[in-house]
Amino acid sequence: MPGPSSPFHYRDYRAFWAARLASTIGSTMLVVVIGIHVYDIARASGMTIKEASFWLGMVGLAQFLPLFLLTLLAGYVADRIDRRWIVRASLSLELVCAASLAALVWTDSMSLLPLFLVAVALGIGRVFAGPALSTFAPNIVPKELLPSAIALNSIAWQAGAVIGPVLGGGAYALDVGLPYALSTGLFAIAVGAMFVIRPIPLGDAGKSHPVRAVIEGLAYVRNNRIVLGAITLDLFAVLLGGATAMLPVYARDILHVGSEGLGALRAAPAVGAALTAFILARYPLRRNVGTWMFLCVALFGVATMVFGASRVMWLSLGSLVVLGAADMISVYVRSSLIQLHTPDAMRGRVSAVSGLFISASNELGEFRAGIAGALFGPIAAVVGGGALAVVVTGICAWAFPSLRRADRFVQPDEQILAEASSKTTPDPEPPAMVAGLNLKAEKGQP
Repeated sequence: MPGPSSPFHYRDYRAFWAARLASTIGSTMLVVVIGIHVYDIARASGMTIKEASFWLGMVGLAQFLPLFLLTLLAGYVADRIDRRWIVRASLSLELVCAASLAALVWTDSMSLLPLFLVAVALGIGRVFAGPALSTFAPNIVPKELLPSAIALNSIAWQAGAVIGPVLGGGAYALDVGLPYALSTGLFAIAVGAMFVIRPIPLGDAGKSHPVRAVIEGLAYVRNNRIVLGAITLDLFAVLLGGATAMLPVYARDILHVGSEGLGALRAAPAVGAALTAFILARYPLRRNVGTWMFLCVALFGVATMVFGASRVMWLSLGSLVVLGAADMISVYVRSSLIQLHTPDAMRGRVSAVSGLFISASNELGEFRAGIAGALFGPIAAVVGGGALAVVVTGICAWAFPSLRRADRFVQPDEQILAEASSKTTPDPEPPAMVAGLNLKAEKGQP
């Protein structure tokens, strides 16, 4: 008799999905409000647009440093400690951060320093929550429902990324401390939902020393050319093409739409991504997944260029919606690859390595945009970054032909995975099943 057809048939998944939605609304609200708050304080102190852009880049750097220093350790921890408690602790830290900012605003004690300190603390919370959260789905839904669960996870994230910025921008316009208070309540809901989830199997990093265990995770990614290619493509495309750091500048001084407009701009990529995730959950990609990934990353770069050059709100919003839709397909392909053909005992470490690359692209991308904006102006920083993202897509398509020719998602044999993880030297073109995909022959078989 066939089993349930949806991940929502499972109570633990429903609780996990609710926690992910609430925490995403809270965290994206914080990110948007901290950015506009830093920019407003900098401009109010007499700084020019370029000087204020520099401080926006510093916010990205503040969030990146803990990710760079702690991500691989977080992956090891996710394979040794109950992942539920890791997420609970991380969300509790973010709750304290939001409550602290609310208190500082309402006591008229806010300055740039506490905003940067909280940005660092939020980075610490996310670095430990990321590997643990990304490894939940395989333990609470059957493997045959995993691609749908991944797509639904993305819907939760993207829905939160739509609601959070709009809610945060509007609340900020009403009262500067209000979005911080709302975030506090949302994180409380997320922590409560995580306590509903029943025990899940613990990860097993083996008896290796922590440093050796981390190296094993790096080696596994290095030796799997498809996973390495997918992560590398995402890293450099978003690092060069990311424009989110410049959104406060565009909202205040280029499009002149204020904090409410900033919320809409920040939510627009998530609208495109959420719509795409909904379609993927209903109609998963079946063929040519590698080609889809490369085409969509190139489209991401083109949409970034259009946004950077735009001077009207409707075109800016439209280009950001397209950007988010293109990025969603890339995320879907990469996440499915990693989850489907990584042994459960290594999922935390491999997810941590992937998370390090992804976080580097996001936070360092904001830092790059801020520095480029300070040197060349925000428009040149965004348009030039989009153009470089397109160039990088072409380079990666040439450097990773096995990823380019990837055809279907396939659940690989665990023994093959174990052998792949134990390799000490990379295989330039691994067998199709080691890659976790059926690959088309070079001359293209149906």
